[in-house]
Amino acid sequence: MVKKPKIQKKAKKIKVAAKKQKAKAAPSKPRVFQTLRGMKDILPGEYKYWHFVKNKAENFANNYGYEFIETPILEETALFNRAVGGETDIVSKEMFSFTDRGGENICLRPEATASIARAYIQHGMLNLPQPVKFFYFGQMFRHERPQAGRLRAFHQFGFETLGDGNAVIDAEIIFLVYNLLQDLGLKTSVQVNSIGCPKCRESYKNKLVNYYRDQRSSLCEECKKRLVKNPLRILDCKEAGCEPLKEGAPQIVDYLCDDCKNHFVRVLEYLDDAAVPYNLNPYLVRGLDYYTKTVFEFFSEENQATGQKAEALGGGGRYDNLVEVLGGRPTPACGVALGPERLITKIKENNVDVPPLIVPDIFLAQLGEQARKKSFALIEDLRRAGFYITHGLTKEGLKKQLEIANKLGARYALILGQKEVIDGTIIIRDMEGGSQEIIDFVKIVQEMKKKITNGIAK
Repeated sequence: MVKKPKIQKKAKKIKVAAKKQKAKAAPSKPRVFQTLRGMKDILPGEYKYWHFVKNKAENFANNYGYEFIETPILEETALFNRAVGGETDIVSKEMFSFTDRGGENICLRPEATASIARAYIQHGMLNLPQPVKFFYFGQMFRHERPQAGRLRAFHQFGFETLGDGNAVIDAEIIFLVYNLLQDLGLKTSVQVNSIGCPKCRESYKNKLVNYYRDQRSSLCEECKKRLVKNPLRILDCKEAGCEPLKEGAPQIVDYLCDDCKNHFVRVLEYLDDAAVPYNLNPYLVRGLDYYTKTVFEFFSEENQATGQKAEALGGGGRYDNLVEVLGGRPTPACGVALGPERLITKIKENNVDVPPLIVPDIFLAQLGEQARKKSFALIEDLRRAGFYITHGLTKEGLKKQLEIANKLGARYALILGQKEVIDGTIIIRDMEGGSQEIIDFVKIVQEMKKKITNGIAK
């Protein structure tokens, strides 16, 4: 074997060193950041759907006496361990829980009801006239596998009533949400059940465990654990081997005590009188430990023509023991939560006509530097007068600005050019008819009030 001369080896080392030096000297390309897995941006073009859903929900909240409440995104982990249940999927698998720099065990809230019950106790709301009724709309977090319609950072809105055990409360919430979904353009069905109180539920659990013990070999691994820790959750399992088994399972309505049975009958009577269509589902249990008595879910209608399957849009129920479990006095309560992401998906699938966020009354077009400078005060005067006004201050040509005004659907365009600035005038253009008129600049607010009477005090 012929050895390479030392000079060749040295030259090779110099080349390698030069390449490394060049690589260090070359500017590195900035990293392009992306949203975290299971997180999603809400972009401006999408926001009209969010505005549509939120406005409808707020309208129902106002008309039914529900006041807005907002709780912190961060809470003590122990709050949900106690309220939701340590054996539920939310607590055992899905919570974003961590120890902060102060050594406290905290979490991103996975749902809102426990937080609202905590606020009810903390702020002494038991001393207010009962019931107290809350509406909320906010972001929740669950560390689950992202898929269509299910994100790790998602939103929920809901209605909660605390301090009254009357069956009419349950019916009111079901009635409210059913009509809200109709107003959103979504045809829905309601499934209703009663899971009783802890007293009568215990005897049912024993019957349920006995039934599933005989079917244990057919259960999924998760349900084998639930059989010991939380048998009611087996009825909520969607696994292929587990779901058919529940058809032969005992039904909880057969084990209700007289109080729970009478309460459920009254709820159904109210729904009948209100003409709310519903289906009795004896296997509906919901997934959280705090539920008692009435539980319900809302489903989108199946559409065979478009291939759309029925999907859960939201649900809720009564939670009469939650406030006491969290350290308060015994307080009956009932609530519901819905997911706007899923509602928006259905709204799009059903081609619901969603109005634009804002249709401007006036578009201000300007030409020249002097006109642009004068535009700021004019925009503010018109805004204070109650008009929706937008503009094209960065644009130069009149044609381009009027195209924007037309695209936005503005009713009128105001045109302010160099000549108008000198003359102390402004042009009003009717965007639909195309007619124009020149008026004194100082009279523009009064003139627009005459033309747009419904644009005032919005």
